[in-house]
Amino acid sequence: MSSNPPDRTWLVAVAAALWGTDGLLRLPLAEALPAATVVFWEHLLVVLVLSPFIPGAFRALRRTGPREWLAVLAIGGGSSALATAMFTAAFKLGDPVTPLVLQKLQPVFAVLAAYFVLRERVRPGYAFFAIPALLGAWLLAFKDPLNIQLAAAKAALLAIGAAALWAAGTVLGRLLSTELAPKEVTTLRFTVGLPVAAGIVAYQGGEFAVGWDNALGLGLLAFVPGLLALSLYYLGLRSTPAARATLAELAFPVTAAVIGVLCLNADLSGTQWLGLAVVVVSVTSLGWHEKVRRQPMVLEPPHGRAHRRDEERTPDPQRQ
Repeated sequence: MSSNPPDRTWLVAVAAALWGTDGLLRLPLAEALPAATVVFWEHLLVVLVLSPFIPGAFRALRRTGPREWLAVLAIGGGSSALATAMFTAAFKLGDPVTPLVLQKLQPVFAVLAAYFVLRERVRPGYAFFAIPALLGAWLLAFKDPLNIQLAAAKAALLAIGAAALWAAGTVLGRLLSTELAPKEVTTLRFTVGLPVAAGIVAYQGGEFAVGWDNALGLGLLAFVPGLLALSLYYLGLRSTPAARATLAELAFPVTAAVIGVLCLNADLSGTQWLGLAVVVVSVTSLGWHEKVRRQPMVLEPPHGRAHRRDEERTPDPQRQ
């Protein structure tokens, strides 16, 4: 009899909460440096710390198949470097609302991608958790949820692009987590993302050099919402289906809102406080349901090397 790994939706939520500190650190940097330069230094600092683990991570990747190689390239180049550059550029446009808009689209993209890539299915009851969570995130993003005015169409397109890339990162990260250790996935993500980030700086004609006055901010950004959060995230994702993890990631805008009130003198409206409460209750309820109920809302097929090896040992009558 095989036992299922413990549910770690809560760990994904903790990682997403650490991402909520991102805006506090990124906004001053986005005002002082080009977006691509910030992303490049994020990756470079983390790669320097993880450099002893790079050879082992690539050895582990070599033991996988083409699908995993493509997933690493997509996560490192797209979800890590390009999406983060889009996110930082949206801040630089001077519209603090647009980056939060992506949180309303990311779960939708992730559930669709999880269905096609991972064959995950959700029960109809999933909507009782997902719809309130998305509605709560929408209320949280806007002071007046019925009067939405984006600063520019370009900012909206950047947000949508980042949402799609980060959703793909959730699904492909789940795919990799069944074959690689969390440390290996984190190392590969930043290592592959570094040359892509450097290429974006070069393409835009940006500067690689930064002043020492930005060193502390870059270091905190790289290691708190960067390395620490992603390490916890991939550890949690190892036993958390993508469709469930993407709702847990809504802890990101909740934490961002709380930090905005406590540290950035932001003022939330009554509907924003309501949205914050709805998101917390919805995500917590989903995690609790999946932990205590026999029939989870998210159904996933068997994954991992062990399952693949079993398939390889079992003759396929159609191949004979």
